[in-house]
Amino acid sequence: MKEGPIPLIYEESVPGRRGVTLPEPDVPPSPLPAELLRDDLTLPETDELTVVRHFTRLSRLNFSIDGQFYPLGSCTMKYNPRMNEEAAGLPGFRRAHPLLGPMESQGALALIWKLEECLKKITGFTAFSLQGAAGAQGEFAGVLMIRAYHRDRGDHGRRRMLIPDSAHGTNPATCTMAGFTTETIPSTPTGELDLEALKNACAGEKALTLAGIMITNPNTLGLFEPRIREIIALVHNAGGLVYGDGANMNALLGVLKPADLGFDVMHLNLHKTFSTPHGGGGPGAGAVGAGHLLADYLPGPVASKTGETYGPVTPPRSIGRLKAFYGNFGVLVRAYAYIRLLGREGIRRVGEQAVLNANYVKAQIKDRYPLPFGAERPCMHEFAASPNLGNGISTLDIAKRLIDYGFHPPTVYFPLIVKEALMVEPTETESKETLDAFIAALRAIVVEAATAPELLHGAPHDTPVGRLDETAAARKPILRSSVPPRTVVP
Repeated sequence: MKEGPIPLIYEESVPGRRGVTLPEPDVPPSPLPAELLRDDLTLPETDELTVVRHFTRLSRLNFSIDGQFYPLGSCTMKYNPRMNEEAAGLPGFRRAHPLLGPMESQGALALIWKLEECLKKITGFTAFSLQGAAGAQGEFAGVLMIRAYHRDRGDHGRRRMLIPDSAHGTNPATCTMAGFTTETIPSTPTGELDLEALKNACAGEKALTLAGIMITNPNTLGLFEPRIREIIALVHNAGGLVYGDGANMNALLGVLKPADLGFDVMHLNLHKTFSTPHGGGGPGAGAVGAGHLLADYLPGPVASKTGETYGPVTPPRSIGRLKAFYGNFGVLVRAYAYIRLLGREGIRRVGEQAVLNANYVKAQIKDRYPLPFGAERPCMHEFAASPNLGNGISTLDIAKRLIDYGFHPPTVYFPLIVKEALMVEPTETESKETLDAFIAALRAIVVEAATAPELLHGAPHDTPVGRLDETAAARKPILRSSVPPRTVVP
């Protein structure tokens, strides 16, 4: 049933109505400092039931993995097992104060150490830091580590970072923040990195200015780079280092260890690969793994074990802290619970099922949603289609119409090298029945585009508000309500 507009909580305010009554204090009151008091504070007056119903109605407007299929390409929006939540809610973890000393935090430090060890086994890296609060922060740490390594060797002229055009969109910004210049390496018509362009970027005098390469493998087209060892060797032979964007690690779990290919540093999105909450601005976790060249540069503290005692240590050449304390600890608990729940064989099945699901969806729709890259080869955990349904139908129209079918739209208009991109990642947690329903919706939209294009142009139709002017929302945002408050709390 379509729900009408939900009033603001201020509009539901009634003078004198209260949701809770506090007892009289049993200690003398202590007045707040006068300079901290506000005389313009306005709050609604409502009862508890009104508040509960108001925010429950609002929550039902959200798309979430608990309610709908959420196939965001390159973002791995998969189910978060409730067992993870129970583990993170255990009193010893939930109530641990971050200012407790190491001896009072042995359980927490043991978990951090064990999670680091698990990630080392999964990826093959020498050491890990769990400091990063998000993937972008882990990515930034990796680039800072490369910068510090070159500076320690006196290679101050190495200021150039290579970035494939199929890499993640945050890579250029990360390089700029770290003081590097960027150079784009194009893709071939088959969706792989252009090896000749890379050779030219690493040749002759250019080698002296090369800091490294930031590469996503599988790339954002959902394709594995078959010549990845050759790519890494070219950069290493020119004196550069190789940063791996691990956001697509979901496809490689239990099958391939990135460090074995020669990657020097890589971040992992624990909130993507290891099924911890994701979206809405956080929390996340951007763990950073490093090989022997960069292990000493990891952000600290990291966990150590001496005998049966755990403690925090800072790597000898650490780039410093990324975040206060030990990172987003609750997210780390969830990731560790997920890994221990699955075990070695379960982790591998995650990767295999993610790849299987993506190839199943691709095979069912590629006759109607063409793939400009890799159409005839297996994709990994995601793929990027380039719809052309005619009648002026855009990818945005398709995405908005999917909302009417009950699906969160996939990523659109990314990667940039795919025209009208529709990027789908089904993840390993979705059933065949869910995938079949999604496929049926996409194929139904093809018919609608031919017979009733206005349905797509006007979508969505079953939401409290229709299609918004997204440009105006970005350039002229309305950040506060125009509804005057009814009451003033003294």
